[in-house]
Amino acid sequence: MEAQGLDFTYDPESRSLVASFTPEAGVAPPTIDVPWLEERIAELGHGALRRNAAALGVLADSIKGARPVAALAVAEAVDAKAEVSVAGDKMAAFLSITPPQGGAPIDDAAIRRALAQQGVTTGIRESAIAQALALGQADNLLIAEGRAPVHGEDGRIEVLVPESRSRVPQVNEKGLMDYRNLGEILTVHAGQAVMQRIPATPGTPGETVSGAVIPALAGKETMFSPNLSGVAPDPADPNKLAAAITGQPVRTREGVIVEPTYTVNEVTINSGNIDFDGAVTVKGDVQAGMTIRASGDIEIGGTVEAAVIVAGGDIVIKGGAIGAGGRKDAQGNEIPSYIQCGGSFTATYVQQAKVEAGDSIFIDDVAMQSNLIAINQIVVGHKQRGHIIGGRAQATLLVKAKVIGSGAHIGTRIDIGLDPKLRAQQQRLVLHRQQVEEQLAQVVKLLELAAKLPERVPPETLKRARITRESLLRTLTRLGEEETLLQEQLRLAQNAKVIAEQAVYEGMEVHCGLLHYTLVGDKAHGLQVRVAEGALEADQLARGKS
Repeated sequence: MEAQGLDFTYDPESRSLVASFTPEAGVAPPTIDVPWLEERIAELGHGALRRNAAALGVLADSIKGARPVAALAVAEAVDAKAEVSVAGDKMAAFLSITPPQGGAPIDDAAIRRALAQQGVTTGIRESAIAQALALGQADNLLIAEGRAPVHGEDGRIEVLVPESRSRVPQVNEKGLMDYRNLGEILTVHAGQAVMQRIPATPGTPGETVSGAVIPALAGKETMFSPNLSGVAPDPADPNKLAAAITGQPVRTREGVIVEPTYTVNEVTINSGNIDFDGAVTVKGDVQAGMTIRASGDIEIGGTVEAAVIVAGGDIVIKGGAIGAGGRKDAQGNEIPSYIQCGGSFTATYVQQAKVEAGDSIFIDDVAMQSNLIAINQIVVGHKQRGHIIGGRAQATLLVKAKVIGSGAHIGTRIDIGLDPKLRAQQQRLVLHRQQVEEQLAQVVKLLELAAKLPERVPPETLKRARITRESLLRTLTRLGEEETLLQEQLRLAQNAKVIAEQAVYEGMEVHCGLLHYTLVGDKAHGLQVRVAEGALEADQLARGKS
């Protein structure tokens, strides 16, 4: 179909395609529509231009009505367009490109202008711009990214010596406290670094895509505790603490202290009794009638016979301990003989001995006619026989041996369950915490007064108040940890049990508060006695189970 009198002319100045129509006299107007006009425009090589649908409609109607059209813009050239949007937090910008319609393709300058119009100046992803230019299009393409701040790390204290025995009780996978350690007591020398303070870092500020700085939070500083004994600042490095003396490093909740260690070959009448503020190492034996008292650990390489051994920490006897058994000295006085420690007790064997441990008792071979008391557990038998024969064993959580009793049916009493000392200790902790909280409240009042009326509080008083506040806060933290540990011990005490892994003999009695169990007949198999439904029940152990 032809439309006589219809003409299309591209105007480069206005970048428009202009149509004109002059009807011919005596010729019926052609029947055309907008799609025909669009096809005609494409045939003329202007198909890429953006059509003006309304103008094309007017043109089609004018042709059908034989009405002249002088100059009507029906299409135009449109360049590609770049648009940039910025996220609400100004941490990202996105590019969208509208393709050209008969106009110029997108170029680098257009994208840069769009970024500048939105104030995007930093974090621009050049690779994204190159990708958009190569494809000639983009739909919400990430073109700029802000940089989040990296907050500073808190300062921390690092311990530079190997762990020997922690003063913070640890719970093993069975829920029991385990302090078994037969190794040598660790020693550090004067001047040896034991702790290092890693200062807090200031952090790295961030930046939005518009160049605004996002401040970083600086880490909190951590200082060495002023309550650490046996250590001093390292002259070569103020961020280190070094041993001030040669002694035993001990980990506490506040860091590492160094306890001086007293070492002697043996304890006899020649060496005299030992009463030492620190740790004691005896390479050989301790003779009958001698006494060793130490605030730290005591390690004895040989045996102990009818002696008094008292330690604030752990006691390790690599041989065995034999009690006095009622023996008397030359004056007719009963020879004092007992072993007591605030931590755990470890020995190869004990015979007619009295042993009391603030934590646990570990005996490898045999406990014969002895009185054993442990806050947590008593375990007899590791590599050797593991017999409890006669006497009494009392522990809050567990009494365990390979064999309990003997074929001679010697009476052997086992006590498990709640130790009244734990309840009393819990009450003391609660009272202490309340007292510290009251003291802290008074100090806080003083600091608040100083903030409101600084002239009424002398600077020295204010300084002491701040130091006191920090000290009280540390004390509250420590008391809270101790209360939590004690509550866990009380909870575990409800699951107390007695375990004989291989055999048990008539004569064994088990007591738990008012509950009582007496074994009748020998059992040539493992046995477990535990609290169940308000009574003590005995269950046979499967072979290999404990």
